[in-house]
Amino acid sequence: MRTIDVSALLDGARFNAFHARVLFWCALIIIFDGYDLVIYGVVLPALMQTWGLSALQAGLLGSCALVGMMFGALFFGPLSDRIGRRKTIMTCVVLFSGFTVVNGFARTPEEFAICRFIAGLGIGGVMPNVVALMNEYAPKKIRSTLVAVMFSGYSVGGMLSAGLGMALIPHWGWQAVFFVAVVPLLVLPLLVRQLPESINFLVRQGKVGMARELLEKAAPDYQPRADDQLGLAQGQAGKAAIAQLFHDGRTLSTLMLWVAFFCCLLMVYALSSWLPKLMNAAGYGLNSSLAFLLVLNFGAIFGAIGGGWLGDRIGLGRVLFAFFALGALSLSLLALKSPLPVLYLLIGVAGACTIGTQILANACAVQFYPAHIRSTGLGWAMGIGRIGAIIGPLLGGALHAAQLPIQASFLAFALPGLIGAAAILVFLWHRPGRGGMVSGAAEKPLESVAG
Repeated sequence: MRTIDVSALLDGARFNAFHARVLFWCALIIIFDGYDLVIYGVVLPALMQTWGLSALQAGLLGSCALVGMMFGALFFGPLSDRIGRRKTIMTCVVLFSGFTVVNGFARTPEEFAICRFIAGLGIGGVMPNVVALMNEYAPKKIRSTLVAVMFSGYSVGGMLSAGLGMALIPHWGWQAVFFVAVVPLLVLPLLVRQLPESINFLVRQGKVGMARELLEKAAPDYQPRADDQLGLAQGQAGKAAIAQLFHDGRTLSTLMLWVAFFCCLLMVYALSSWLPKLMNAAGYGLNSSLAFLLVLNFGAIFGAIGGGWLGDRIGLGRVLFAFFALGALSLSLLALKSPLPVLYLLIGVAGACTIGTQILANACAVQFYPAHIRSTGLGWAMGIGRIGAIIGPLLGGALHAAQLPIQASFLAFALPGLIGAAAILVFLWHRPGRGGMVSGAAEKPLESVAG
């Protein structure tokens, strides 16, 4: 009889076709997740003109999806630790994709707001789960890089949203970009077949045979035997609870992560919602304004992948601190009048250090918490962060309504970057097991789950 260390096998596995398949499907989900979210910034100028919305009304309407995302992250994150990642992910895909399509039929701001809220539940719920699933299966040596590559799909979705907005809105109206969201529903049957369940979840549920099959695919060097016992780190077999986020010296680290998520998401959604409108007000045409949104998300891809690569070498926490500081600097410099090429460069850097930072923060959170509370930890960090995301569009609307120069908006968006950098600095200084990359839990003995 052998006791197999599940985490050690997954950590030491070589990247293979199984990992590529998990990466592909998780990234595809995130692409359409990002598409459905960024879409509001794309249609905002058209909506304000069609429905005669004031800046504050537009900001409030933009926050509807973000309120849904907050509740979705808080609810679906912990739920998946109890019912499994696959069921939760499929439910969220149906929610965010289905109601984004329905959104295209909205006739009033009130109908639009309801659809955005329900779609937001799915958008907020799917993110922590795909990140946790990818993190579990990714080999340790390239874990941060793979999670960053997967989550850069968010920026690909944002670019797709902006690009289709430039192509479709002038000819077919703002509704057309919402109908594209039907694609995830069409590929859902394939997703159901291809996406694996969490091995840790299967072992906790006593489905050891299914866990062995997945373990063999993820780590082909493992040859299963009928009497194998699959071992999880102590604590992983227990019932997930929110209170465990504050156990084992994690209290201050958890709070600092929440502050960092709050600040980063405030910057991300303030920019995503208002950048096209701000640049439009500054004298740029609609397509030029959407091009700035395209550059913002293009920069985020480089920030996420480059930051993930650095994170695997020097630690995600250190990279996050640098990105927060650089993000605040780039947004501050946007307050200065610059030539167009410099403006594009600064917006690209801002995308790398705001959206890219959020992608890396997701990876940091799932690596910080042990597996049995991983989705709970990320779900709550993202849920608390959504409060910042809700404030972001409202802040942009308030600044725009006050008829302040656009420079004031960029300076206001930069301030959370400094606060986020300070929070990450405290996180780095305080976290338990400071010798590791981001791990907050010391290595614990194995707990066997008999086959």
